[in-house]
Amino acid sequence: MSAKRTVLVTGATGNQGGAVANALLSRGHSVRAFTRNPKSPTALHLARQGAELAMGDFSDTASVRRAASGADTVFAMGTPFGSEVEEEIKEGMALADAARAAGVGHLIYASGASADRHTGIPYSDSKYRVEQYITSLGVPYTISAPVFFMQNLVSPWVLPALRQGKLTMALPAARKLQQIAVGDIGEFVAALVDRREAVFGRRFDIAGDELSGEEMAAILSRVSGREIHYEGFPAEALRAESEDSALVWEWFDRVGFAVDIGGLRRDFPEVRWHRFEDWAREKDWSALLEASSGNLVAP
Repeated sequence: MSAKRTVLVTGATGNQGGAVANALLSRGHSVRAFTRNPKSPTALHLARQGAELAMGDFSDTASVRRAASGADTVFAMGTPFGSEVEEEIKEGMALADAARAAGVGHLIYASGASADRHTGIPYSDSKYRVEQYITSLGVPYTISAPVFFMQNLVSPWVLPALRQGKLTMALPAARKLQQIAVGDIGEFVAALVDRREAVFGRRFDIAGDELSGEEMAAILSRVSGREIHYEGFPAEALRAESEDSALVWEWFDRVGFAVDIGGLRRDFPEVRWHRFEDWAREKDWSALLEASSGNLVAP
């Protein structure tokens, strides 16, 4: 049985960090959740689950070092997509420095799949700069690099179209996109914590499934009981609102992720690795799509 660790989890009140914290707690590890607001509902929920709350801010390096002190492992993730990339780089480096100063035995950095492939996407390239900095420090590290989140389909910018019976993405209908359930990211990071020395110095791109927009729409129709049609549109249409978003979806279409999904399932059998349909069946689509005017699918 693996040793029980004390793990500092940054971003613990967000989707990815929260999944990591929950997976670690379920395996009996001690979680120290780094948060700006220890009175937030998510932070209080983690505390009820047994996590220790560590109040601080990435801009306050002393608070980061205090939080890392005495931890066996640090799960480090920077500011999510949409923030200034230079700020993300600064935060990532500060987290790495804090882990090193505290003598932490294992630093796990949350990067992004294909960030080491020079994508030209600012928020991806910034993560790789942090990766390079981490490797220069001489601390024991592992890189966890997930692909597109399945949970994006229940985000505020996708749900309104789904409620009208449309799945819309800036990709051709047949173009496949690798995806991952956020819960699987948590389980994978917990596996890295358990394996420790066996994964030092390694980088893992992680994904659970690969399918096209047409295939996703067919699955959503089947599991929700509502007719969902796929509608692709050109990534150029995103450029006026967000240059970064346009670059991301253009890269998805032109290059795309290249995760060895079969290899991950073989090498990390302790992770559930949801297929898209598995993930979709866990959702309450009647509640999520209650405003939909789509037609019911015959049973």
